[in-house]
Amino acid sequence: MFKFHHFSLVAWLWILTAAAVNVSAQQTLTWEQVRLRFEQNNPTLLAGKLSIDESKAAEITAFLRPNPSLSLGVDQINPFNGGPPHSTFGSLLTTASASYLYERQHKRELRLESAKEGTAIARSTQDDLERNLLFSLRGAFVQTLQAKAVLNVAKENLAYYDHVLDISRDRFKAGDIAQIDLDRLELQRVQFESDLQTAEVNLRTAKIQLLMLLNDRTPLEQFDVIGPFDFSDQIAPLDDFRKIAVDTRPDLRAAVQAVDKAKTDHKLAVANGSTDPTFGFDVGRNPPIDQYIGFNVSIPLRLFDRNQGEKLRTQLDIDRNQRLLDAAQAQVFSDVDSAYATLNSNVILLRPYKAKYLQQAVRVREIVTFAYQHGGASLLDFLSAENDYRSVQLNYVNLVGSYLSAASQLNLAVGREVIP
Repeated sequence: MFKFHHFSLVAWLWILTAAAVNVSAQQTLTWEQVRLRFEQNNPTLLAGKLSIDESKAAEITAFLRPNPSLSLGVDQINPFNGGPPHSTFGSLLTTASASYLYERQHKRELRLESAKEGTAIARSTQDDLERNLLFSLRGAFVQTLQAKAVLNVAKENLAYYDHVLDISRDRFKAGDIAQIDLDRLELQRVQFESDLQTAEVNLRTAKIQLLMLLNDRTPLEQFDVIGPFDFSDQIAPLDDFRKIAVDTRPDLRAAVQAVDKAKTDHKLAVANGSTDPTFGFDVGRNPPIDQYIGFNVSIPLRLFDRNQGEKLRTQLDIDRNQRLLDAAQAQVFSDVDSAYATLNSNVILLRPYKAKYLQQAVRVREIVTFAYQHGGASLLDFLSAENDYRSVQLNYVNLVGSYLSAASQLNLAVGREVIP
């Protein structure tokens, strides 16, 4: 008997220890922690950062000077017999020459400036990629919080309904209600069971999406997020968000930088149309004259300007990028206005829910349930009140989720987090 109890005690201790380890392994992350992990682990974001390094490498190439040329020559070699006796080594003509292309009109500096502007565009493009990925991440985070809230509502509704069923079964045993009424009550329970299963599936799906964006392989049972699931009815004026968006949106900044780069590229095309002289220096040994040195300058004759097309193309590219900038500005204002309208609409819907409808739904359910249990209300009245309470609670949770999604959309439109 002692051995059996001793084994049971050890088994219980092992179970409790395993449960404690499992609880300690549970990861419950806030939004700031989720965002930090995303920035450290998301493969798409990390791959995008490499494009900035690639653009910086192009700056090195753009600023390189032309390499000088070196040529060596040996002349007056007579490989045939019977010729004059001047084919000895001492009579050979040996030459060495070096030349260097001198770039005019600041071509090298303009190439570097264009490359640096390309790097700036790459940075803005990376910021815009992060902006869009953060919107997806925030959406998955909000969906997880919303699924948790819906799951809690489903559990609360099922627990409350089971409590009513227990009372109804006691009433049936006492002969207070008919069998058909009890059967209808029990059949109604399937709706609450369905709500619970759907909420559990939605929660798992939201967590899977979130873990995918984090590039995390943590089991779903050990992963959770926490954060405020509520709304604020105070919203700043629309013009404030517009001003922030104009100053912050990385895609708009990239459009401005593209215009600047197009102007630099046009200057470079004009500079490339100028002639670049090649300076040369040579030294040689000619037997009759002995050693000598020489200098030369080679200047291309630009009878035909082969750079006219590139000049025209870069000039047109300035106009094209300016039109794209105008389109980007219009898109920014459109995004901000649309997101603001959606957010404001959700706030208008949520205010009466929080101020009146939630309390009314609770009060009506409690009064009708009490009346039904004491014979003062019909079964139909009770089921209707229960269904109204369920609908109001789910509608409120879904509206809060819509509000948080609209807030995330406004953050995306503005270019940074203006609504937590």
